[in-house]
Amino acid sequence: MSEQKNEKETQVSEATNGSNETAGANTSDRQGSDENRGGRGGRNDRGGRNERGGRNERGGRGGRGGRDEEKDKFLERVVTINRVSKVVKGGRRFSFTALVVVGDGNGMVGVGYGKAKEVPAAISKGVEEAKKNFFRVPRVEDRTIPHRVQGEAAAGVVMLRPATPGTGVIAGGPVRAVLECAGIHDVLSKSLGSSNQINIVHATIQALRELEEPASVAARRGLPMDEVVPAPLLRDIQKAGA
Repeated sequence: MSEQKNEKETQVSEATNGSNETAGANTSDRQGSDENRGGRGGRNDRGGRNERGGRNERGGRGGRGGRDEEKDKFLERVVTINRVSKVVKGGRRFSFTALVVVGDGNGMVGVGYGKAKEVPAAISKGVEEAKKNFFRVPRVEDRTIPHRVQGEAAAGVVMLRPATPGTGVIAGGPVRAVLECAGIHDVLSKSLGSSNQINIVHATIQALRELEEPASVAARRGLPMDEVVPAPLLRDIQKAGA
Protein backbone atom coordinates (compact mmCIF):
# COMPACT_ATOMS: atom_id res chain seq x y z
CA MET A 1 0.00 0.00 0.00
CA SER A 2 2.79 2.38 0.85
CA GLU A 3 4.45 1.64 -2.46
CA GLN A 4 1.23 2.41 -4.39
CA LYS A 5 0.86 5.63 -2.42
CA ASN A 6 4.41 6.70 -3.24
CA GLU A 7 3.84 5.97 -6.95
CA LYS A 8 0.69 8.14 -6.96
CA GLU A 9 2.53 11.01 -5.25
CA THR A 10 5.34 10.71 -7.80
CA GLN A 11 2.85 10.84 -10.70
CA VAL A 12 1.10 13.89 -9.20
CA SER A 13 4.40 15.73 -8.72
CA GLU A 14 5.48 14.93 -12.29
CA ALA A 15 2.16 16.20 -13.66
CA THR A 16 2.49 19.37 -11.59
CA ASN A 17 6.01 19.98 -12.84
CA GLY A 18 4.89 19.39 -16.43
CA SER A 19 2.07 21.89 -16.15
CA ASN A 20 4.43 24.47 -14.64
CA GLU A 21 6.89 23.96 -17.48
CA THR A 22 4.09 24.35 -20.05
CA ALA A 23 2.85 27.54 -18.41
CA GLY A 24 6.40 28.88 -18.36
CA ALA A 25 6.81 28.10 -22.04
CA ASN A 26 3.53 29.82 -22.87
CA THR A 27 4.57 32.85 -20.82
CA SER A 28 7.91 33.05 -22.62
CA ASP A 29 6.14 32.73 -25.99
CA ARG A 30 3.82 35.56 -25.07
CA GLN A 31 6.75 37.71 -24.02
CA GLY A 32 8.51 36.89 -27.26
CA SER A 33 5.46 37.85 -29.31
CA ASP A 34 5.14 41.07 -27.31
CA GLU A 35 8.79 41.80 -27.98
CA ASN A 36 8.22 41.14 -31.67
CA ARG A 37 5.25 43.45 -31.74
CA GLY A 38 7.18 46.06 -29.88
CA GLY A 39 10.08 45.45 -32.18
CA ARG A 40 7.86 46.15 -35.13
CA GLY A 41 6.93 49.43 -33.61
CA GLY A 42 7.06 49.94 -37.34
CA ARG A 43 4.42 52.47 -37.51
CA ASN A 44 6.02 54.48 -34.76
CA ASP A 45 9.68 53.76 -35.46
CA ARG A 46 9.42 53.86 -39.21
CA GLY A 47 7.56 57.11 -39.02
CA GLY A 48 6.94 56.20 -42.62
CA ARG A 49 4.11 58.51 -43.22
CA ASN A 50 5.70 61.26 -41.17
CA GLU A 51 9.15 60.85 -42.67
CA ARG A 52 7.77 60.60 -46.18
CA GLY A 53 6.74 64.18 -46.21
CA GLY A 54 7.89 63.53 -49.73
CA ARG A 55 5.07 65.47 -51.19
CA ASN A 56 6.46 68.61 -49.65
CA GLU A 57 10.10 67.75 -50.38
CA ARG A 58 9.38 66.73 -53.93
CA GLY A 59 7.17 69.71 -54.38
CA GLY A 60 4.29 67.47 -55.42
CA ARG A 61 1.62 69.50 -53.74
CA GLY A 62 3.97 72.25 -52.74
CA GLY A 63 4.52 72.78 -56.46
CA ARG A 64 1.19 74.56 -56.60
CA GLY A 65 3.04 77.61 -55.45
CA GLY A 66 4.25 77.98 -59.02
CA ARG A 67 0.68 78.09 -60.27
CA ASP A 68 -0.23 80.64 -57.63
CA GLU A 69 2.69 82.85 -58.67
CA GLU A 70 1.70 82.57 -62.31
CA LYS A 71 -1.88 83.39 -61.41
CA ASP A 72 -0.78 86.50 -59.50
CA LYS A 73 0.90 87.85 -62.64
CA PHE A 74 -2.42 88.17 -64.48
CA LEU A 75 -5.70 89.93 -63.85
CA GLU A 76 -8.78 87.74 -64.29
CA ARG A 77 -12.31 89.04 -64.71
CA VAL A 78 -15.30 86.71 -65.01
CA VAL A 79 -17.78 88.62 -67.14
CA THR A 80 -20.69 86.20 -67.19
CA ILE A 81 -21.62 82.64 -66.16
CA ASN A 82 -24.56 80.86 -67.78
CA ARG A 83 -26.18 77.50 -67.19
CA VAL A 84 -26.94 75.66 -70.41
CA SER A 85 -28.59 72.31 -71.11
CA LYS A 86 -28.41 69.62 -73.75
CA VAL A 87 -31.47 67.50 -74.51
CA VAL A 88 -30.63 63.81 -74.81
CA LYS A 89 -32.64 60.60 -74.91
CA GLY A 90 -32.71 60.25 -71.14
CA GLY A 91 -33.54 63.87 -70.40
CA ARG A 92 -31.46 67.03 -70.13
CA ARG A 93 -27.80 67.40 -69.21
CA PHE A 94 -26.86 70.66 -67.54
CA SER A 95 -23.49 72.39 -67.73
CA PHE A 96 -22.03 75.86 -67.20
CA THR A 97 -20.30 78.34 -69.49
CA ALA A 98 -17.98 81.16 -68.40
CA LEU A 99 -16.72 84.18 -70.31
CA VAL A 100 -13.38 85.26 -68.84
CA VAL A 101 -11.06 88.18 -69.62
CA VAL A 102 -7.38 87.83 -68.68
CA GLY A 103 -4.60 90.43 -68.92
CA ASP A 104 -1.33 91.47 -67.35
CA GLY A 105 -2.42 95.08 -66.76
CA ASN A 106 0.43 96.23 -68.97
CA GLY A 107 -0.88 96.07 -72.54
CA MET A 108 -1.58 92.33 -72.90
CA VAL A 109 -5.17 91.05 -72.92
CA GLY A 110 -7.19 88.08 -74.13
CA VAL A 111 -10.71 86.65 -73.84
CA GLY A 112 -11.73 83.03 -73.41
CA TYR A 113 -14.93 81.00 -73.26
CA GLY A 114 -15.04 77.84 -71.15
CA LYS A 115 -17.67 75.15 -70.69
CA ALA A 116 -17.84 72.37 -68.08
CA LYS A 117 -20.16 70.57 -65.70
CA GLU A 118 -18.93 72.67 -62.77
CA VAL A 119 -18.42 76.43 -62.54
CA PRO A 120 -14.75 76.36 -61.36
CA ALA A 121 -13.80 74.02 -64.20
CA ALA A 122 -15.57 76.26 -66.74
CA ILE A 123 -13.68 79.31 -65.42
CA SER A 124 -10.36 77.46 -65.59
CA LYS A 125 -10.99 76.49 -69.20
CA GLY A 126 -11.91 80.08 -70.02
CA VAL A 127 -8.68 81.34 -68.44
CA GLU A 128 -6.57 78.88 -70.42
CA GLU A 129 -8.25 79.85 -73.68
CA ALA A 130 -7.86 83.56 -72.91
CA LYS A 131 -4.10 83.10 -72.39
CA LYS A 132 -3.87 81.50 -75.81
CA ASN A 133 -5.55 84.57 -77.36
CA PHE A 134 -3.24 87.22 -75.85
CA PHE A 135 -2.38 90.24 -78.03
CA ARG A 136 -0.63 93.56 -77.46
CA VAL A 137 -2.68 96.78 -77.17
CA PRO A 138 -0.99 100.05 -78.31
CA ARG A 139 -1.07 102.69 -75.57
CA VAL A 140 0.07 106.29 -75.10
CA GLU A 141 2.05 106.90 -71.93
CA ASP A 142 0.81 103.49 -70.83
CA ARG A 143 -2.52 105.11 -69.90
CA THR A 144 -4.81 105.71 -72.90
CA ILE A 145 -5.38 104.60 -76.48
CA PRO A 146 -3.75 106.44 -79.42
CA HIS A 147 -6.90 107.28 -81.42
CA ARG A 148 -10.65 106.86 -81.66
CA VAL A 149 -11.83 103.42 -82.74
CA GLN A 150 -15.03 101.45 -83.12
CA GLY A 151 -15.36 97.68 -82.91
CA GLU A 152 -18.19 95.39 -83.99
CA ALA A 153 -18.98 91.77 -83.18
CA ALA A 154 -22.35 90.31 -84.23
CA ALA A 155 -24.88 92.92 -83.02
CA GLY A 156 -22.49 94.45 -80.49
CA VAL A 157 -20.91 97.83 -81.30
CA VAL A 158 -18.45 99.57 -78.97
CA MET A 159 -16.82 102.97 -79.49
CA LEU A 160 -13.60 103.94 -77.67
CA ARG A 161 -12.01 107.41 -77.46
CA PRO A 162 -8.75 108.54 -75.85
CA ALA A 163 -8.96 110.68 -72.72
CA THR A 164 -6.67 113.03 -70.82
CA PRO A 165 -4.79 111.83 -67.74
CA GLY A 166 -7.00 111.65 -64.66
CA THR A 167 -10.20 110.91 -66.56
CA GLY A 168 -10.35 107.27 -65.55
CA VAL A 169 -12.11 104.39 -67.24
CA ILE A 170 -15.54 105.63 -68.32
CA ALA A 171 -17.11 102.32 -69.27
CA GLY A 172 -19.73 99.77 -68.28
CA GLY A 173 -19.17 96.33 -66.78
CA PRO A 174 -18.07 94.17 -69.75
CA VAL A 175 -16.08 96.96 -71.44
CA ARG A 176 -14.47 98.01 -68.15
CA ALA A 177 -13.30 94.44 -67.49
CA VAL A 178 -11.48 94.32 -70.83
CA LEU A 179 -9.92 97.79 -70.51
CA GLU A 180 -8.71 97.25 -66.94
CA CYS A 181 -7.09 93.93 -67.82
CA ALA A 182 -5.41 95.63 -70.80
CA GLY A 183 -3.87 98.30 -68.56
CA ILE A 184 -5.80 101.27 -69.98
CA HIS A 185 -6.47 103.85 -67.26
CA ASP A 186 -7.95 106.84 -69.15
CA VAL A 187 -10.55 106.21 -71.83
CA LEU A 188 -14.10 107.08 -72.90
CA SER A 189 -16.40 104.38 -74.20
CA LYS A 190 -19.95 103.84 -75.35
CA SER A 191 -21.93 100.76 -76.32
CA LEU A 192 -23.99 101.46 -79.45
CA GLY A 193 -25.50 98.06 -80.23
CA SER A 194 -26.63 94.93 -78.48
CA SER A 195 -26.67 94.70 -74.69
CA ASN A 196 -25.53 91.07 -74.80
CA GLN A 197 -22.42 90.85 -72.64
CA ILE A 198 -20.68 88.33 -74.87
CA ASN A 199 -21.16 90.53 -77.96
CA ILE A 200 -19.98 93.62 -76.06
CA VAL A 201 -16.79 91.92 -74.87
CA HIS A 202 -15.93 90.66 -78.35
CA ALA A 203 -16.71 94.07 -79.86
CA THR A 204 -14.35 95.71 -77.35
CA ILE A 205 -11.63 93.19 -78.20
CA GLN A 206 -12.13 93.88 -81.89
CA ALA A 207 -11.83 97.63 -81.26
CA LEU A 208 -8.56 97.15 -79.37
CA ARG A 209 -7.20 94.97 -82.18
CA GLU A 210 -7.80 97.80 -84.67
CA LEU A 211 -5.64 100.27 -82.73
CA GLU A 212 -2.39 101.33 -84.42
CA GLU A 213 0.74 103.02 -83.17
CA PRO A 214 1.04 106.64 -84.42
CA ALA A 215 4.55 105.96 -85.71
CA SER A 216 3.38 103.04 -87.87
CA VAL A 217 0.52 105.14 -89.31
CA ALA A 218 2.90 107.99 -90.17
CA ALA A 219 5.36 105.58 -91.80
CA ARG A 220 2.64 103.92 -93.85
CA ARG A 221 1.34 107.26 -95.13
CA GLY A 222 4.79 108.73 -95.64
CA LEU A 223 3.98 111.78 -93.52
CA PRO A 224 5.62 113.33 -90.46
CA MET A 225 4.17 112.61 -87.03
CA ASP A 226 2.82 116.16 -86.52
CA GLU A 227 0.54 115.79 -89.59
CA VAL A 228 -0.87 112.45 -88.52
CA VAL A 229 -1.22 112.81 -84.77
CA PRO A 230 -3.35 115.51 -83.09
CA ALA A 231 -1.32 118.18 -81.29
CA PRO A 232 -2.38 117.22 -77.72
CA LEU A 233 -1.61 113.57 -78.37
CA LEU A 234 1.70 114.46 -80.00
CA ARG A 235 2.73 116.42 -76.90
CA ASP A 236 1.87 113.44 -74.74
CA ILE A 237 3.93 111.14 -76.97
CA GLN A 238 6.90 113.52 -76.88
CA LYS A 239 6.67 113.75 -73.08
CA ALA A 240 6.59 109.98 -72.85
CA GLY A 241 9.64 109.76 -75.11
CA ALA A 242 11.51 112.32 -73.06
